[in-house]
Amino acid sequence: MLWVLGACGALFVAGVAYWRQSLSLSGMLAAVMMGTIYFGAGNAFWFGILLVFFISSSLLSKLRHDNKAELELTYAKTGRRDAGQVFANGGIGMLLVLLNAIFPMEMWGFLFIGVMATVTSDTWATEIGTLSKKLPRSVLTGKVLQAGASGAVSLLGTLAAAGGGVLIGAASWVLRAASGMQDHSFWLLTLAGLLGGLAGAFADSVLGATVQQMNRCTICGRIVEGESHCGAPTVHARGWRWMSNDAVNTISSIIGGAIALMLGALWG
Repeated sequence: MLWVLGACGALFVAGVAYWRQSLSLSGMLAAVMMGTIYFGAGNAFWFGILLVFFISSSLLSKLRHDNKAELELTYAKTGRRDAGQVFANGGIGMLLVLLNAIFPMEMWGFLFIGVMATVTSDTWATEIGTLSKKLPRSVLTGKVLQAGASGAVSLLGTLAAAGGGVLIGAASWVLRAASGMQDHSFWLLTLAGLLGGLAGAFADSVLGATVQQMNRCTICGRIVEGESHCGAPTVHARGWRWMSNDAVNTISSIIGGAIALMLGALWG
């Protein structure tokens, strides 16, 4: 019965997101599958955190959307999340849900908090940070970069990342209590979300500045993520060809999860 309820709930949420153009068709189908597993194999904690991430990120993506339209042209993918993005953001969490269902251990919960805090922090940093009136700087050199550039950080974006991590940590405390799970202090879970999210978002920026595949527009010369720009194909400029933005998100999530797990092991 839980699986049926999960499928219905996931279909409703993903359907609304598709209608609101937050998800592509492939993204909607992936979200339905993922949401069903989160609910059926997990509980309110796992499914609820997924919803907190997805709803908050979808709302922020619409924030002053016209101002972000030009920046989105430099990304490998647009604001409508496809299946690859859905799995990059929620795939590791889904694996943790299944692992917890088969081998119940407290460590999976802390890993999950760090993973979801990372994807939330990174998304918040991107959506809010690109609205900063000041140009961002390279996470490696401090050099001023164009808004939206990979490896660029700003004060506003960093504060947004912290806010996303805190939200996941605080929501975890509420949802764990509602699910009857092992009790942990509010401050421990909030700190796990904050530090896990910031560490993961920082790792995302470092990977973006060093090894993520970036391309050069043959028309305007701008360095972009996408395979086309200015109506023409781009050429490889730097980074590892297999290190896509989705791969960067996945690796960063693992790092954020590891930080939250360490906090749980020390003070949980």
